[in-house]
Amino acid sequence: MAPRPKSDRVTIKTVAEDAGVSVAAVSKVLRDAYGVSESLRARVRASMEKLGYRPHTAARGMRGQTYTLGFLIPDMHNPFFSDIFSGVNVALERTQYQTLLGVSQSATSMEVALIEAMIDRQMDGLIVIGPRMLSRDVMEVAARIPTVTIGHHPTPGANFDSVNNDDHLGAKLVVQHLVATGHKHVVYLSQEVADREHTMVTTQREIGYREAMQEAGLGKFIQVAYAPQTSRETQSVVRHLLQSRNRPDAIFCWTDFIGLEVLSVAKELGLNVPNDLAVVGYDNTSYCDLAQNAMTSIDQSGQVLGLQAARLLIERIKGRTEAENYTVTPRLVVRGSSVPNTG
Repeated sequence: MAPRPKSDRVTIKTVAEDAGVSVAAVSKVLRDAYGVSESLRARVRASMEKLGYRPHTAARGMRGQTYTLGFLIPDMHNPFFSDIFSGVNVALERTQYQTLLGVSQSATSMEVALIEAMIDRQMDGLIVIGPRMLSRDVMEVAARIPTVTIGHHPTPGANFDSVNNDDHLGAKLVVQHLVATGHKHVVYLSQEVADREHTMVTTQREIGYREAMQEAGLGKFIQVAYAPQTSRETQSVVRHLLQSRNRPDAIFCWTDFIGLEVLSVAKELGLNVPNDLAVVGYDNTSYCDLAQNAMTSIDQSGQVLGLQAARLLIERIKGRTEAENYTVTPRLVVRGSSVPNTG
């Protein structure tokens, strides 16, 4: 068969003729309509692929859906976000939905601007990781477009879906492990943010940390430090902690990315991890497994978070109105950064 001239526009009618079905049948496949058989779906999609058919996004938007989802992350540095994105992609593999990425640079103003741009482009829904907006602002967004948050614990009456791990429990598991391995002065290294709410994962982890320290009879050792999400400033905060007269014997980091910074500064200062300093992260990213890091961390199943967020969002788009919150049970993965070497 001779190649189709580039000037010839492939339409739904062209696809229908090639597949030997009606235009209405092609339209149903495009809309992912209920009741379409797998054989019909496969035949139509085979013709679409052979002909190089691409749905016109603007036209689809006029018909009600664009099959595009906004995926908004705070920054590009945290490797955990790629685990979540992988889960989203797995969930969308057998659907027509595609994701468009936005990066807010951890700034509320940019986050809002990106969300407005996504709404203007008629995206069908949003997945927002660790929103910097206040809860009331997230609810205002959700009133305009189906929204699922990851890493944001909703308040009662929220109108959006959420996917989280049990951050409160995860923090307690860390403290209990460190206490069991002989540590007392455990510092929680959290994130510096302008507006702190109970909905934030860092706040929930701080609450769990404080409770576990009190339960262990170590209330006098409670210490929370805050660091920005930038390498140079984080290292400055860590250096101050490790050079202080009352140096901690363990640091619990709110994310692996910060934990790696702590390991770097400890090595720079000549401290032995874990004998001089235990380090525990959160997320259990692939970097924890590297021999030079061997970092103990809380596994909160990033792929599962992403997969469930995509599932909930599609359900919302299809008409579900009752808010749901999916919670993953955290698991402590112990490595060499927190267990003293007695050999």
